[in-house]
Amino acid sequence: MFLLYLRAVFGILFSGLHPVFVLVAVGQALGGFGIANEKRWGYVLGVAMAFAPAALRVLFFGPGAIFSRDPIGLLFEIALIALLLHPQSRDYQRLWFT
Repeated sequence: MFLLYLRAVFGILFSGLHPVFVLVAVGQALGGFGIANEKRWGYVLGVAMAFAPAALRVLFFGPGAIFSRDPIGLLFEIALIALLLHPQSRDYQRLWFT
């Protein structure tokens, strides 16, 4: 949840206010809000928005663009995906989210 909020803030600050990247940042913030309130839609949106930056880079710049990003940003993207898709996270959301 915290990483989604953090990625949303940095997405707004460093997107150059491009509409697609602003929408991804808003989606990340809404996903974090949904996860914080234990909503199933928040988890689904959070997972989708975790994959969105990499998918957009591949869509706009091709498959080689995934690794052309700065290594720290790539590390945070991978960490966010790994944390959301970890078995304990998935079990928790399956049991407790409405």
